[in-house]
Amino acid sequence: MPGLLRGVARTAVVAGTATAVSGRVQRRQAARYGEQYAPPAQPQEAPPPQAEYEPEPQPDPLDQLERLGKLKAQGVLSEEEFAAEKAKILGR
Repeated sequence: MPGLLRGVARTAVVAGTATAVSGRVQRRQAARYGEQYAPPAQPQEAPPPQAEYEPEPQPDPLDQLERLGKLKAQGVLSEEEFAAEKAKILGR
């Protein structure tokens, strides 16, 4: 009978170890699967649509020079002021 008891005990230890290892593997695989295939925690909202950017149209240098000439002719601008503004417009 001692041989039978030893065999049963050995079987119980092997079965218990196999169950513990199987449970650990199953939990690890479930965690990996959950990390890879889980939906995002919060639904992602699309960013709000941005208004299209349109740069301001550049003023026509000829129009600006004409206005400066008129201001100079009316006496609003002095010769020095006219020359300084003209240089700004022409990029000098």
